[in-house]
Amino acid sequence: MGDFRNFLKKITHPFLKKGLTYYYRKPRPYTYKSITVTVHPDVFPPQLTLSTKILLDFMTSLPLKTKTFLELGCGSGIVALYARQKGAIVTASDINVTALEYLKTASEKNNLDIHCINSNLFEAFSKKAFNYIFINPPYYPKTPENTKQKAWFCGSNFEYFEALFKQLPPYLGKENKTYMILSEDCAIENIKTIALKYHVHLELIHKEKKVGEENYIYSIQSNSPNT
Repeated sequence: MGDFRNFLKKITHPFLKKGLTYYYRKPRPYTYKSITVTVHPDVFPPQLTLSTKILLDFMTSLPLKTKTFLELGCGSGIVALYARQKGAIVTASDINVTALEYLKTASEKNNLDIHCINSNLFEAFSKKAFNYIFINPPYYPKTPENTKQKAWFCGSNFEYFEALFKQLPPYLGKENKTYMILSEDCAIENIKTIALKYHVHLELIHKEKKVGEENYIYSIQSNSPNT
């Protein structure tokens, strides 16, 4: 099964298979329940990955009505829009300006108002508290060469996670629930070690296997006495 999963990774990862250039030559739609977004070629593609659908399904049972919700690194923004459809007060952030422009259009077309912020992680935030934070991070250890690749690659020394866990603790209060999805194909123990350096703990709360790949959703809490 491991060989089969490696084969799937090669044919679905846009930086490992040149043949997908044709597929990504133009914007493509993605629909979950009654919400449709248009995904630009320079934006993380929920059509050909597992993590977005797993997160969306996980959200169905969450009590989001009237709760404040942040999708950090929103990409297509389908998670943010679904949270809004469930009644949350939603903020979506991304470093990719193109992603946010397309999300704003999708927000209008789906009649789901959300607040969009262009930000590298929490750099453009003002320590506002959120009831929920959802993170679908880049986790391949390679240095990204452009904004598009930042959706896939966390840096050769896991720089994304260093920055994330350094900035995250002030947002991990008692009224907050933060969730992050990871795959068995990423260096989970390395990521956990980085988190602990910043007094952040990852607790596995859901795992799901699709097309031979195990995916994990972690709840993130702060171990810092100041939080």
